[in-house]
Amino acid sequence: MDRGKDLLWRKSSLGRPLGPRGANCGHRVDQDAVEVEHDCARVELKARHLRGVIFDLDGVLAISEPLLAEAAIELFAEKGHVMTAEDFRPFIGMGEDRYIGDAAGSRGIALDLERDKARLYEIYLRVIRGRLQPLPGARDFVSACRDRGLAIAVASGADKVKVVANLREIGLPETVFDAVVDGNDVVRKKPAPDIFLEACRRLALPPADCMVIEDAVSGVAAARAAGSRCLALTTSFSTAELAGADWFATDLAHVPDEVLAW
Repeated sequence: MDRGKDLLWRKSSLGRPLGPRGANCGHRVDQDAVEVEHDCARVELKARHLRGVIFDLDGVLAISEPLLAEAAIELFAEKGHVMTAEDFRPFIGMGEDRYIGDAAGSRGIALDLERDKARLYEIYLRVIRGRLQPLPGARDFVSACRDRGLAIAVASGADKVKVVANLREIGLPETVFDAVVDGNDVVRKKPAPDIFLEACRRLALPPADCMVIEDAVSGVAAARAAGSRCLALTTSFSTAELAGADWFATDLAHVPDEVLAW
């Protein structure tokens, strides 16, 4: 997709200026600065070029949730409680505090959250060994981004111990990336844009020059709020549910050619 053409401002038949993609916004043009200021944002007329790629982890590079549920079920079994994966499903993607804490609360089970979360990770690190696999195309796509000279980052809402363990298990250790941001690095979680803005800050790139790869509705919303373009993978949600994204693919093995061409 031609980002420059996408951002060009056009005139209607009545001579009224129209915003990007035909949006009708009141604005004024500063000819010297070659920028347009309208009531929503300040948009550069010159074309933007892709310089950085920010990967979500779960659902993009790997799918760890079934293994996390297995570890959580074992944790609660140690405490004398029978749980199923369905007990944890409402709290997927909300961080491990809520994943086990809210599941316990819904059943009236008391937890020592810090101690029990530490135990959860002990079990989880054992459970994923030799079982957690990269999703199709994940390693090749990361390499392709590197070969193009793009800066690359991971931005995951999970705790650091889980992020690091997952990356290492799928053969993409944190040293492969220029930056790794985890859920402990920001206060506001997705759909707030904070985690992607922090990744852009660490890459020393403006959000408009970065593409976020996400699989969740809240993640796509966070990418848009950050001002980045977004490739949505349909590993967790349908294209209709991820409608705010710029491109769609089933996984990183089937990314449209134009995604890395802008």
